[in-house]
Amino acid sequence: MKSTKTILRDLVEGKISQAEAEKQLKELSIGVIGDLARIDGAREERSGIPEVVFSESKNGEDLVAIAKSMIENSGYALMTRVSPEKLQTLQENLEEYTIDAKGAGQHYTVLASSEKWVPPEIKGKIAVMTAGTSDIPYAWEAILVAKVMGVDTISFFDVGVAGIHRLVEPIKKIVQEDVSAVVVLAGMEGALPTVVASLVNAPVIGVPIPTGYGHGGKGETALASMLQSCAPGLAVVNIGNGLGAGSFAALIARKCVK
Repeated sequence: MKSTKTILRDLVEGKISQAEAEKQLKELSIGVIGDLARIDGAREERSGIPEVVFSESKNGEDLVAIAKSMIENSGYALMTRVSPEKLQTLQENLEEYTIDAKGAGQHYTVLASSEKWVPPEIKGKIAVMTAGTSDIPYAWEAILVAKVMGVDTISFFDVGVAGIHRLVEPIKKIVQEDVSAVVVLAGMEGALPTVVASLVNAPVIGVPIPTGYGHGGKGETALASMLQSCAPGLAVVNIGNGLGAGSFAALIARKCVK
């Protein structure tokens, strides 16, 4: 499918009529997949953030249909919260495409792409940090959405405050690389984003993760702790929203490059 820029260029150069340009722009805006879904093909050009498929509430067959439509239109499909069973269905039915699946347990982020898809030119860099290994599946949401937005990522896993010495090298690297934003994911008491925000001169986006148990478990204490942070420069997204944090950080990075 043509981009908005291509359609407008064709119109200016006289390759298509005004009526044809209007038709193509309408087709670009919404792609209908039967009674299943409406794909917003112009979202990335409009907002800078691509359309991403939330897979948790979809069955494998529907997910395959949506992925195929998106790949045909844009060259790739990014899907979050993919279970191992749905991942297997995707791998079996999208054999002609490259499947990049990152995650663990019941939580995978999947980037399916055709051989014709070329990732966008790198414009900017962010860092992604996790307090523990349980946070890593959510971190991949941030890393892969940044990738399709053309933003490079440096990542540091399992560097939480339970072993504060583990933070020394990551903080040095973040300062040296001069990243535009830092995504920090933490469960339990959610202290890591506050610590990082007090040590770096870049915006920090905190992601409370639904780990922990008992009173205040499942990310509730982590969320409350981040919202009550005394460190300026820390913004917070909802529990488990690695995708939202990664998108926000990538937008900041792209604006910094401009």
